[in-house]
Amino acid sequence: SDVMFVVGQEQQKVFAHRCVLACRCQVFRGMLSQAPAGSQDSSSSVPPQGPFILGNVQPEVFLAVIEFLYTNSVTLNSHIALEVLTSSVEYGLQDLCKLCVKFIKDTLSVEQVCEALQAAVTYGQVDLQQHCLAFIEGCTAAVVRTQGFRELSDVVLARVLCSDRLDVDELDLVQAVREWAHVSSAVLERPVPEVAALPVRELRLPLLAPSELVTLESYNQQDLLIPVENIAAAWRAHALRRGSGVPSRLCRPRRGTRPRDHHRHLEPHAK
Repeated sequence: SDVMFVVGQEQQKVFAHRCVLACRCQVFRGMLSQAPAGSQDSSSSVPPQGPFILGNVQPEVFLAVIEFLYTNSVTLNSHIALEVLTSSVEYGLQDLCKLCVKFIKDTLSVEQVCEALQAAVTYGQVDLQQHCLAFIEGCTAAVVRTQGFRELSDVVLARVLCSDRLDVDELDLVQAVREWAHVSSAVLERPVPEVAALPVRELRLPLLAPSELVTLESYNQQDLLIPVENIAAAWRAHALRRGSGVPSRLCRPRRGTRPRDHHRHLEPHAK
């Protein structure tokens, strides 16, 4: 070997051949062609020997990248797959990215699906996004109880809440969003109504029964999760026995919505 990396908090030493790294990856090519530290000639053609310090990546993840560069294949497990996907994007390794996406899709679990969806949105992996959303739609009640759900960004959570195929009742979904909002508020140090503004728009309050709206209002007095006008619109839908003035998507039952007597009045979805 003629180049060394010091990787992660463990400061694990990883040895490699710069000719392999440079010909397989443009990012490494740029890194390894820089002038040595302290060199007076910035145009020197002598690549540095290292060590290169990579403190923000796990050794196991970096070794997976190195394995791919040498063999065009990779050994993955559920603990590192998402981080290897991140590294594949950072290093511009499209083929490694595809291998990671395939592995993630094949091994998706309730506990990891939200983290995978967040990564898919972040890195523009449309196919993985659709796969994750379909998975969430199939076991929504379990997914909303996971830590990963509480760590979703507001944009990604709102995207999930747009689905008609979520297999969970709306009342349970409102409670899950409330718990998510309190976690996000604490992490971001911002008020609950502010962090939840985007996802709350996708809650289908007109689907709730009057008694449930009363309970919702009592909780809302404590954290102001839901704008008053949203709750008022739901009450208006009950009073008028139709969804007039409410966006049609908010009157549409989801796959897991428990039937309530007033649902037949919510035009244009009355049967």
